[in-house]
Amino acid sequence: MKVTGLSIHPLKSGRAVPQTAVTVDLDGLAGDRRFMLVEPDGHFITQRELQVLAQVQAEQVDGGVRLRMNGQELSIRFDPDDRLDVRVWSSDVNAAVADDVSNDVLSGWFGRAVKLVHMDAEAERFVGAEWAGAAAPVGFADGFPILVTTTGSLADLNRTLVEKGQEPVGMERFRTNILIDCDEAWAEDLWESIEIAGITFDLVKPCSRCIMTTQDQTTGERMGGNPIQGLAEKRMSADRRVPGVLFGWNAVPRGEGILRLGDAVKVVRRRHERWPMKMRSAG
Repeated sequence: MKVTGLSIHPLKSGRAVPQTAVTVDLDGLAGDRRFMLVEPDGHFITQRELQVLAQVQAEQVDGGVRLRMNGQELSIRFDPDDRLDVRVWSSDVNAAVADDVSNDVLSGWFGRAVKLVHMDAEAERFVGAEWAGAAAPVGFADGFPILVTTTGSLADLNRTLVEKGQEPVGMERFRTNILIDCDEAWAEDLWESIEIAGITFDLVKPCSRCIMTTQDQTTGERMGGNPIQGLAEKRMSADRRVPGVLFGWNAVPRGEGILRLGDAVKVVRRRHERWPMKMRSAG
């Protein structure tokens, strides 16, 4: 097996940026989900409620970020002394916040009041102690530092979608970080730990999927095949701790280094049992 895809998402819910090589830090892939839109009160915003975020291209630059959307461009630098308490799910983070002028411009882009925040060197967030054994550092990702997916599982999902008369979908719908070329569908359910380029990644929790998987990751429109309907047939979690349909695994890196496309992937520790699933009729 080998790595066939590497992606970061500099802006949470913004467009993915494919990588040929990327640095792995303890809190995830370098540059992944370091910026985020929030409500004026600091509550996080994603494509779930603001679909047009899929159209935003973000590039991290020294001291800030450059954003592009529909021919508009905005470069923002952050003053580390200007900060805002923000919330991602149940996590509170004291993050750097953009200046008022930049936030007013972004509010104009999206037609609603928003602020942009940055997970800078002073910001801290730790999650997942109950799953990872100890709280893991993470940026603005929903739950864990890295998401791992496989080609074999996507192929199996797409077979189901086609059988249902729907269009197949691309891996971009799942906003993965590390894509592994593996012919066996759902093999990752039995991977407890993998090693890539000398770095161990513990696969600690399956990833439940939301309505964002139904959205085109270029336009934000809900169109094409519906992964949730396809996954519901055999990937519906039977464990209440992680409800809903599952695709991919949340992972915690146990070291640092550099990953490259083509790197070999080795399973170093396996689970004895798969995650329990509810089996549903294809009806």
